[in-house]
Amino acid sequence: MLVFIVALIVGAGVLALAWWMSNRGVKASWYEWLIGIVGLLLLAFTVQNYFGSMDEVETTAANLFLLVIGLPALVLLAVASLLVWRRHRAAKA
Repeated sequence: MLVFIVALIVGAGVLALAWWMSNRGVKASWYEWLIGIVGLLLLAFTVQNYFGSMDEVETTAANLFLLVIGLPALVLLAVASLLVWRRHRAAKA
C-alpha cells in the first residue's frame, strides 16, 4: 500500500512539473526527461534500500549505499535540471 501512495505522489509531482514547465514556456527534450527519470528512480531505489538496511541494523551498508547509488542519482538529477535551465536561458537571450 505504501508503494502505491509513494507512486501516486511521485506521479503527481512529475505531472505538476510538466504543467509548470508548460505554463512557463520551458521546453525539455526527450533525453533530459530520460536522465531525470533515471535519476528519480535511482533516488527512490536508494531511499528504499537505505531504510531497509537501517531496519536490519546494517549501518555501514546503508551509508555505502547512499554514497554509491545516491550520489549518482543526485548528479543525474542535477545534470537534467541544468540542461533544461541552460537551454531555457539561451532561448531567452
